[in-house]
Amino acid sequence: MKASDLSLLELLKLSPDTGTIKFNDRRMLLWDADAFGNLRNELIASLGVEQARPLLKRFGFANGYRDAITTKNLFQWDNDEEWWRSCPALQRCHGKVMAAPEHLVVDKENGIFEMRVKWDNSYEAQQHVRVFGEVACTVCWTISGYASGFASALMGEECYVEELSCQATGAPNCIVEGKTKRQWLKEGTCHQEEYSARDLSKELKARQQEISAAEKELRKAKKEISNLKSMFSGPAANIAHRSKAMKAVVALADTVSSVSSTVLITGASGVGKEVLARYIHEQSPRKDKPFVAINCGALPEALLESELFGHTKGAFTGATQDKVGLFSVANGGTLLLDEIGETSPAIQVKLLRVLQENEIRAVGSNSSVPIDVRIIAATNRDLETMVGEGTFRNDLFYRLRVIGIKIPLLRDRKEDILPLVRTFIVQACQQHNLPPKRLSPEAIEFTTSYHWPGNVRELRNAVEHAVILSSQEELLLQKHFPKASDPGKNIALSTSGGIVPFEDFEQRYIMHALDKCDGNRAKTAKALGIGTNTLWRKLKKWGVPPAR
Repeated sequence: MKASDLSLLELLKLSPDTGTIKFNDRRMLLWDADAFGNLRNELIASLGVEQARPLLKRFGFANGYRDAITTKNLFQWDNDEEWWRSCPALQRCHGKVMAAPEHLVVDKENGIFEMRVKWDNSYEAQQHVRVFGEVACTVCWTISGYASGFASALMGEECYVEELSCQATGAPNCIVEGKTKRQWLKEGTCHQEEYSARDLSKELKARQQEISAAEKELRKAKKEISNLKSMFSGPAANIAHRSKAMKAVVALADTVSSVSSTVLITGASGVGKEVLARYIHEQSPRKDKPFVAINCGALPEALLESELFGHTKGAFTGATQDKVGLFSVANGGTLLLDEIGETSPAIQVKLLRVLQENEIRAVGSNSSVPIDVRIIAATNRDLETMVGEGTFRNDLFYRLRVIGIKIPLLRDRKEDILPLVRTFIVQACQQHNLPPKRLSPEAIEFTTSYHWPGNVRELRNAVEHAVILSSQEELLLQKHFPKASDPGKNIALSTSGGIVPFEDFEQRYIMHALDKCDGNRAKTAKALGIGTNTLWRKLKKWGVPPAR
C-alpha cells in the first residue's frame, strides 16, 4: 500500500451512540484548535517556554509513536519509505499541517534516516501567533514531536525531527529536518534531554508491548479474512491504471485512439474490454459520433447478420419492413464486435469483406453501401489457437489485429483495486441515492488481497452489494460484503437476481476449485472429475498462466 491511499474517512470509525472515535482499536479525540492554543498559553504562562516546549514535544512524540505502530500493522506498506510517508499523510488528515517532503532517505539496515520537509498551514504556528503574535523562535513543538515519535518507531531507534524555520517567525514556510540520534552527533544528546523526561521510553515500551499483543490478534483475524473467496457478477467499471500493466494498456489505447486502425482487445471475462473500447472511442476524433456495441456470441447466425448489416423488406420470412443494420447506425463512429471469436465462418467472411471494401450489403439487397466505421473487436478466446484449429479465418484475424491490446487479470494488477473500489462506492451511492460510504480497514485488506476470479465485473458487483446492504457509513467485511464460503450458493446470482451465463459460472467454479487445490492442476481435474487436458484448455482459454 502507498501513503497516498490513506483517507481519513476510511481510517476513523465514528460511533456517536457510544461517544467514541476509533483509529483501528485506539480511541481518538477531536479538540478545538483555539482551545489548544489557550492551553498552550497557560502552559507557557505557568511553566515558561523552556518547560512547556519539551512537555508538548513529548506529547506529540507519544502520539506519533502510537500512530506509527498502528499503521505498520494495519496496512501492508510497499516499503519503509511508504510507511514513513504515511506520517505527513496522517498529519494532513488530522488537520495539523500540510507537509511536502523535499528529501527522504530510509535505510533501516544501515541505521540511516534523513528527511527534510516543508510544512505549510501549521495549526500550531497559527495558534501561537494568535495568542502571542509573531515570535523569534520556532514553535511547532507537538508536530515536530509527532514526526520524531513516528520516525523512532519506524527506525527502531531514537530519531528527532527539529524545526529550522517557522511561519510563526514570519517565514513563508516551516522547514524541518530529521535524523537518528547518532546522525545528530552532539546535538542528539540535547534533543534526547527534551524527549527523555519522565522516563518516556519505558512508558512507550510498555505501551508498545500492549499494542503488539493486540496487533498479533488483528493480524491473525486479517489472515483469515484474506482467505475468504467470493464469486459474483456485475457490469464492468471505470479504467484504473495505477499499475504498470494498466498504464501500458492505457498508453497504447491513447496512441491508437487518434487513428482509425482496427483494434483487437483480448482478456478474460470481466476485465473491462468494452470499457477500454469506449475509452478509445471517447479519446478519438470520432467521439461525437455513435459508439455501438454488439455481443456476437449472443445471437444466432441469421439474426446476427441482420443486426450487423440490416435487411430489406421481404428478404426472409418475417421481414415485413426494411431494417437498418448496426454498421449503418455506427457510421462515422465506432462499432464494437464483442465476443468476435463466437462468430460463424459465414459471418467471418462478410466481416472480412467490410474490412477490405469499407462497404456493406443488407440481407436481401443487390447493392452495396459505403460506410466509414472504426471496428474494435473483443474476445476472451485465443484467436491464434482458433486459427491453427481452423475455426477462425487467419485473414480476418490479421485484419482485426492491426493493433492488439491485452488487458491483464485484476489479480495481476492489485494496485488498481483500491481506486476502483472507491470509484464504485461513489457510483453505487449516487445510483441508489444513498449517503456517502467508506471501507473499513478489514474490507480494504480483503478487497486488495482477494484474487477476484471474475475480475473488475465481480469487484464492482461486490462493492454494490455492500453499499446496498449497509445502513451505516462504514462498509464492514463480514456484515455487508457477499459471503464466499459456499460457491454453490453464491456464484450463480447477480445483485439484480438474474442468472449469470454458464461459461462465467463454470470459470468461477473451476478457479475456486483450483485455488482450493493450491494451484495443482492434476489434483483439481481429479476433484472436478474432468481430464487434465480439458482443464488445461479451459484455463488457457481464460488466460490463466501455467503454474511456475
